[in-house]
Amino acid sequence: MDMTTWLRDPGTATAGTGTGTCATGTVAPPHGADAGAAAEVTPPGAAWLASAEAFPRTVLAFWESRPSAPAVLPCGTVFDVVNAPGTFGRRMLDRLWEEGPGSGPVALHRGRTMLFAAPGTAQRLRALLRWTGEPPTRSGGTWGRSVPPLICHGPGDAVTVPPPAPAETPGAPRWLVAPDTRTPWLPGPEVLLWACVRAARADARHDVRVSISPPADPGAKVYDVSRRR
Repeated sequence: MDMTTWLRDPGTATAGTGTGTCATGTVAPPHGADAGAAAEVTPPGAAWLASAEAFPRTVLAFWESRPSAPAVLPCGTVFDVVNAPGTFGRRMLDRLWEEGPGSGPVALHRGRTMLFAAPGTAQRLRALLRWTGEPPTRSGGTWGRSVPPLICHGPGDAVTVPPPAPAETPGAPRWLVAPDTRTPWLPGPEVLLWACVRAARADARHDVRVSISPPADPGAKVYDVSRRR
């Protein structure tokens, strides 16, 4: 991946809203194709991520010199992040792709699933969970017994973002659905609440359709990005 082109393209240094209506995404390969490999970020996708910073060129220059290094980026302007325990987050992701509109970029970090969402989602999702009687910091109620704590990152927060190129270090942050456009589609709070409820209800029924990847290969699930609405 030639990352010098990112700095030569003036469009990559322009901050954006990150709330495009629809886009494709680069996803992890199917099991057996390249087991354990993570999806890679395209130059436009890297530009979108970098636009979260006040000085995007600084981030792009960092990735030019260290393409396999993660970065810490602020939330609240270009994207929010909903951070779920790994297994439950994958169940949410499966629901989004099998029964819903698809997802925005999604990453794995320290055993947790990070779903990138539209700005404002963090605050609104917390309110919706309280309104349904299921705050993100506890479980209870009917379907809520299966809902683990969710961490909603919004304004004032920052998250570790996987590198554009997959790192060879075991356990390093990596992409399940990598950004590949300057205006990726991002789910809002209502969509993620729906996915959370669907995942919890399926778990309560003991009828969860888990990802097809084995535990040793958590990134092998394939999501058909052409189905994204």
